[in-house]
Amino acid sequence: MTLPLIAILRGITPAEAPSIGTALLDAGITTIEVPLNSPQPFDSIAALVRHLPDDVTVGAGTVLTIDDVNRVADAGGQIIVSPNCNTDVIEGTKARGMQSWPGVFTPTEAFAALEAGADGLKLFPGAMAGTQGLAAMRAVLPDGTLVYAVGGAGPDNFREWIKASADGFGLGSALYAPGMTAQDVAHRAADIVAAYKAAAQ
Repeated sequence: MTLPLIAILRGITPAEAPSIGTALLDAGITTIEVPLNSPQPFDSIAALVRHLPDDVTVGAGTVLTIDDVNRVADAGGQIIVSPNCNTDVIEGTKARGMQSWPGVFTPTEAFAALEAGADGLKLFPGAMAGTQGLAAMRAVLPDGTLVYAVGGAGPDNFREWIKASADGFGLGSALYAPGMTAQDVAHRAADIVAAYKAAAQ
């Protein structure tokens, strides 16, 4: 079973990316994003792609421009996550054969993203929208729309978000912060995966 969890490795460096990626994979997390405001993000993406098996999805977060989309694709990335809904970025992502997960906060943004070809939606910031915001938006979204909660969603409230119809989660500082060792990440990832599985039952 593929867990609907995206590891957000903000601040990671190319040298540590392979060991951190392995720790995540060992815990069962198979989707990894390197935010582009990290040091040498394209090198980290390329290192993860080289080091991890083909069934691990690696890509970038905080993607704001078509140029960035193309650089991620050239580095071997397979998924583009953005904090905003930019239809040019979505269409450019799909043109390069990658998954598109734009950030949305309103029904207007959600429908614009879906019409542009988004594979799923990142509800961001999740803490501002809240579970009630997601539940209300779900009433108008097309059946089958995938919505991941990011920012304010984590092990302490997985159950509430799932009850409100969240399909998955993006996890940043709860999982990784600069300076952590692969062992640190392995422990956190194991705890988060266990919490998710318990909440999803």
